[in-house]
Amino acid sequence: MEEFVTLPDLASRALGGGVVHADDEFFAAADHLVLPQPPVFAPRTFDHKGQVYDGWETRRRREPGHDTAVVRLGAPGVIRGVDIDTAFFTGNYPPHAAVDGLAVDGYPSPAELLAAEWTPLVPRSPLQGDSRNLFAVTEKRRFTHVRLTIFPDGGVARLRVHGTSVPDPRLLPEVFDVAALAHGARITGCSNMFYGHPGHMLMPGLAQHMGDGWETSRRRDDANDWVTVGLAAPAEIVLADLDTTHFKGNAPGWASLRGSEDGQEWFDLLPRVALRPDTPHRFPVRAGRVAAHVRLDIFPDGGMARLRLHGRPVAGYLEDQFRRHTDGL
Repeated sequence: MEEFVTLPDLASRALGGGVVHADDEFFAAADHLVLPQPPVFAPRTFDHKGQVYDGWETRRRREPGHDTAVVRLGAPGVIRGVDIDTAFFTGNYPPHAAVDGLAVDGYPSPAELLAAEWTPLVPRSPLQGDSRNLFAVTEKRRFTHVRLTIFPDGGVARLRVHGTSVPDPRLLPEVFDVAALAHGARITGCSNMFYGHPGHMLMPGLAQHMGDGWETSRRRDDANDWVTVGLAAPAEIVLADLDTTHFKGNAPGWASLRGSEDGQEWFDLLPRVALRPDTPHRFPVRAGRVAAHVRLDIFPDGGMARLRLHGRPVAGYLEDQFRRHTDGL
């Protein structure tokens, strides 16, 4: 499995991604492409157009051409790889596909997007049916949209666009959540993720259920569980939000936060505090120091729905990152 699949899906509906154009959706809507849930299939489930598919499916072409769908990324950024998932499409998957990227400001119309000059990310490549088709991307620029082209027609269950978010600093307030995945934060280490990946804690919005958070197995020793986060920008943290919503019989008893400029030497941000089940906890932080990394320790184990770290980033950092990945756009 390619390493890029561990990176966030920038196109996911969970981050605000959406399909803004599809030239054919006869059998199944292109909106399925960006759903965060794995595709499912119920055999012999028919509607008035045929077998129901959890994916995008176009009609059979009777003339030369291809079909396209344009996706607005929920978190614009640098794309490291794409996953064209043809799960459950067996005799009706496209034999080939290509992916292109586009970087634009604002909210262009579908007509403006179709007329724009796109950058090739994945050349026309063969696909396998009922499979995850993984393609690495080497382009280092920031993109806001991707275009999936299938040749000549058929069905694709999901399009995952894995990469690193690069936010536009002009659209951010002076103090914001520097631990948000949508702003470029990332998980850099974790002691245990038996029941839930720690990346869930960095997702936008409220957790929907207990599975939409980080949860460890039960400890049978004297140690504790922890996770480290690379922040969206080096920042002075002013407010921490430790949310145990939905975790009732398995919330941690206590938690603490430490910060680091280099990921090696750590200083206290929030001393060990007691936590309550199924509760958003908000704590002021007055460390007076800049952190580029934060370590959350939970004692001894358990689950956390969301981690928010509101901070004031170092002046110029986000502007430099944005400029570096936009070629002056």
